[in-house]
Amino acid sequence: MKMLAVSLLVCVMMALTTAVDLPETDPEKSDKVRISTVCPSGWTGYSGRCFLYVQTPLTWADAEEYCQAYGGNLASVHNIDEHHIIQSMILRITHTYPVAWLGGSDAEQHGTWLWSDGSPFTFSYWAPGMPDHYGSAVCLMMNYGDYKRFDDDHCRVKHPFVCARNE
Repeated sequence: MKMLAVSLLVCVMMALTTAVDLPETDPEKSDKVRISTVCPSGWTGYSGRCFLYVQTPLTWADAEEYCQAYGGNLASVHNIDEHHIIQSMILRITHTYPVAWLGGSDAEQHGTWLWSDGSPFTFSYWAPGMPDHYGSAVCLMMNYGDYKRFDDDHCRVKHPFVCARNE
């Protein structure tokens, strides 16, 4: 009987700690604390963003379109922690580090890298000697080479990819 009570108490505590508070609709009640929503099933949350690894290889443009259909873009990466979170997510799913499209491109102006979500391209994690624009490669992928860093590739090559969206 005591074990049942403890189990019930644990279940209730778990339910209360994962409960989501709906946004307050009355602007006069500003003291209400709002809890952010959680990421959809299959997505990995980190620092207010949700990431999804898609194993189906697509071209960069088709991958971007896929991510937009789910309310996001190909992932932008803003610091080493995000890079490691994304790598960990991919490793958890694939048990390896396959190359994957991210949302970076310098197709508009050679040497000026932009993220497809419009965020500033302030963090770069290029593999040694990259980007090399070999054969006019202008789209960014991650997990390249021994160092598992960024590289540029031809946008029409099909790779798995990572989507990101805000929570």
